[in-house]
Amino acid sequence: MTRVAGVDSSTQACKVVVRDAATGELVREGRAPHPAGTEVDPAAWAEALTAAVDAAGGLSDVAALAVGGQQHGMVCLDERGEVVRPALLWNDVRSAGAAADLVADLGDGDPAAGRQAWADAVGLVPVASFTGAKLRWLADAEPANADRTAAVCLPHDWLTWRLSGAGDLGTLTTDRGDASGTAYWSARTGEYRLDLLELALRGRRPRVPRVAGPAETVGTATGSPTVLGPGSGDNAAAALGLAAREGDVVVSIGTSGVVSAVTRTAVSDPSGIVAGFADATGRHLPLVCTLNAARVLDAAATLLGVGHATLSELALSAPPGADGLVLVPYLEGERTPDLPAATGSVHGLTLRTATPAHLARAAVEGLLCGLADGIDAVVAHGVPVERVLLVGGGARSAAVQQLAPAVFGRPVVVPPPGEYVADGAARQAAWVLSGAPEPPDWPQPGLRVVETAPTPSVRERYAEVRDRTDR
Repeated sequence: MTRVAGVDSSTQACKVVVRDAATGELVREGRAPHPAGTEVDPAAWAEALTAAVDAAGGLSDVAALAVGGQQHGMVCLDERGEVVRPALLWNDVRSAGAAADLVADLGDGDPAAGRQAWADAVGLVPVASFTGAKLRWLADAEPANADRTAAVCLPHDWLTWRLSGAGDLGTLTTDRGDASGTAYWSARTGEYRLDLLELALRGRRPRVPRVAGPAETVGTATGSPTVLGPGSGDNAAAALGLAAREGDVVVSIGTSGVVSAVTRTAVSDPSGIVAGFADATGRHLPLVCTLNAARVLDAAATLLGVGHATLSELALSAPPGADGLVLVPYLEGERTPDLPAATGSVHGLTLRTATPAHLARAAVEGLLCGLADGIDAVVAHGVPVERVLLVGGGARSAAVQQLAPAVFGRPVVVPPPGEYVADGAARQAAWVLSGAPEPPDWPQPGLRVVETAPTPSVRERYAEVRDRTDR
């Protein structure tokens, strides 16, 4: 049996899976936590990877490995390859003002012109999450650290580089999926826009990783013959782990809500709602991200003083639309739409709707309607969506699973709970070994299809209230 390993270096933890390269069968796995916070010394990722590998039984019998990692993080290295400052993670919002400045800069002071220019250049409009915005923050807030930065890379790039033992900055590699979230690489052209990197860093131009092919060998692990694949960002790796095909949209309900669709169409959206990312196979992965997802369910359960199972039971006992009660779940502000200072709001509260069941239903429907808006945004750019793959911690909710097809208006496929980012990285590792034109076709047991009649009135009522909130 030839074995491969996949790594998911996420915000909260590092997960490692070891799988059979031919069948995808899980052999063993391990996990280790990451420190909390929105900035982290990358050394903590390396330590967690070592612990997770040990928990998974080591790599002595592993022929190839690839790393999936949280997107957008800013890892700055000096001339010796040492980390300049703790890495800023995707969810660090101190760069929100820097993102707005970049939009204005490229539009000569006109935000609308700037959004169009960024979309034309790299397929997305800067927001706080993207690496380019974080680099502008660095240039303004910590110019000495910006001066020391000889190379900038992403979390998965850095881990792959560390695994290889290479000390030369010229050997840094990345892939299309992760590079497309920097705001200085274009998924449409397949090229860096170094002028935009320079704009972000106010005239500085550090090294950037070489963008490797989807199944390219980028090195070997230190002290072993284990081949290293290029890896990818977490969303692209998850799509690969789910074997998402054209016509599929992946809806992930975790800390954030993510809607991403596999397509051959390069998307460019000047509104900034859809980010024109690439996937890990040579295709594209237009993506919409919301800040409020699974924690909406957590908040509703806390408010009602119940567990998640009871929250689902309550939601399913109330009528569709909760008799007009609507929860707009901007509990932490919102990224899509871009309302960072917004708060959640409840509309339609009456004596009839002032029940735990109605509030539970409104919370689930509000969460799903926000994600449905993301699906609509992707479709509006000509991307066909035939079915929805529903994953993430929030997707384990029985109410979410049962109500999603009615809100989305499409069949919903619920895969069994799994480590799909790590699985995608492992599948890529097997692809690297095979040298085949396409990744291996691993069986996917346990898929469950949920179909219910659409309830457009729920979306219509939510849109009415959402638009009031937007204004």
